[in-house]
Amino acid sequence: MSYQTLEIEHHAHLATLWLNRPDVRNAFNETSIAEITHAFRQLDQDRNVRVIVLAARGKAFCAGADLNWMKKMAGHSDAENLADAGALAEMMKVIYRCSKPVVARVQGDCYAGGLGLVSACDMVIATEHAGFCLSETRLGLIPATISPYVIRAIGERAARRYFLTAERFDAAEAKRIGLVHEVVDEASLDQEVSRLTDALLACSPHALDEAKRLIHDVSCEPIDDALIADTVRRIADIRSSEQGREGVQAFLNKRKPFWLTGSHEQ
Repeated sequence: MSYQTLEIEHHAHLATLWLNRPDVRNAFNETSIAEITHAFRQLDQDRNVRVIVLAARGKAFCAGADLNWMKKMAGHSDAENLADAGALAEMMKVIYRCSKPVVARVQGDCYAGGLGLVSACDMVIATEHAGFCLSETRLGLIPATISPYVIRAIGERAARRYFLTAERFDAAEAKRIGLVHEVVDEASLDQEVSRLTDALLACSPHALDEAKRLIHDVSCEPIDDALIADTVRRIADIRSSEQGREGVQAFLNKRKPFWLTGSHEQ
């Protein structure tokens, strides 16, 4: 499929999805929301893709909602507004639930829904000049559809400040509150992203999928007998899986596993 608002690059087992509306600071509208959702679904199903990078062309990562789209929504009926919000929520869910690791490459301003995008990713690398803002309350709105992902990323305490004040904060603060994992200078951004994606590509694709599922299923659960039994079953199952057996044997025999040599692609 060809996209109007995106570019997708493939390099071996790495796919990079570029937001490509630099003239509007990569703000999204109904077209880009639909295309991002479709692209992530396709990449999630592509067995050749093991890691996904979410990046953006131009100076800004994503300014949130497109102004023309917002003007159009102002005249929408309640049913139309529900449908638009539902499409945005579905996009966030598809990114968050993607079985492949998703790394956000943030080179500039990341506002409102754009901040939701990176919160739905697994890892975030940002330049030291990147800026972040949950600007909705300044417009008389609330960051509702992105809130499950943002609050999981930054915690309730930080959300109480930045949801309510709509303050802009820098990359150092984004790292302090847990939104960003690494802050680098602009010249080092691609090198750091490559370092991280190389580390991910060295891991078992099946184990990465199961590790993401483990995080989603365990993070909010009480540590009770049922959870402990579930984790026992998971480690037993993966130990006996093909990639689990191969990984242990490769380690013991001091050789590379087949997902690195390509001798037995899954």
